[in-house]
Amino acid sequence: MNPDRLKSLLAEVAAGTMSPAEALSRLAELPFADLEFAKLDLHRELRTGHPEVVYGAGKRWEDLVPICRRFAEAHGRFLVTRLAAEVGDRLAAEFPGAMHHERARIVTLGGEAQRAEGEIALLAAGTSDLPVAEEAAVCLEHFGHRVVRYTDVGVAGLHRLLDRLPDLRRAQVVIAVAGMDGALAALAAGLVAAPVVAVPTSVGYGAAFAGLAPLLTMLNSCAPGVAVVNIDNGFGAAVVASRIAHAARPTAPV
Repeated sequence: MNPDRLKSLLAEVAAGTMSPAEALSRLAELPFADLEFAKLDLHRELRTGHPEVVYGAGKRWEDLVPICRRFAEAHGRFLVTRLAAEVGDRLAAEFPGAMHHERARIVTLGGEAQRAEGEIALLAAGTSDLPVAEEAAVCLEHFGHRVVRYTDVGVAGLHRLLDRLPDLRRAQVVIAVAGMDGALAALAAGLVAAPVVAVPTSVGYGAAFAGLAPLLTMLNSCAPGVAVVNIDNGFGAAVVASRIAHAARPTAPV
């Protein structure tokens, strides 16, 4: 259940085209839908503004499909992250209209949410960081945001980022995705007024320690205004950036 569906439901009851009993049956699964092996939070979007997202890694096919089907019935849409390529292909084929975003390792069903104002800038230091960056981008687009991608703009070639600086300064929020030294986030925070959400990636040689080195660099940023999520957590960065963007403008009445 999301605000638009709830308003539609209440309007039908008010107009007499739906009985209170039928409306009650549609709202009955509070606070969750119990599938025995999973308990799905169908009303999370009403509370937080973002629906529950399915983490696909480690789930059996026999569990994944019923979870997605129940979300599709309740919301008309779903988002599943961290899928192997073959599982993503199979899941997208299972649901007509679903899309497999292979680089992002995501399957989505349903159109975008109500289009949010403004734009979010997504910086990817190198092409090896793109799977994590695309995870953030696809999630944000599913949430209804306009995402402007700036790829291969790491600090080894500073001029590549400075060339896009006038465009970058239009963003409400900047997401900086980088492995190796992880310095891109601090650089961005020193150039723009928008808050920067930093995503360390596990890209790099041995001393990068699978993302620990860029994580520590981002946490120790010499430029203020940087918030850091976990290693390779593009989804988490998308949610943080989305909530910042929504908080930056007045909330419409439900």
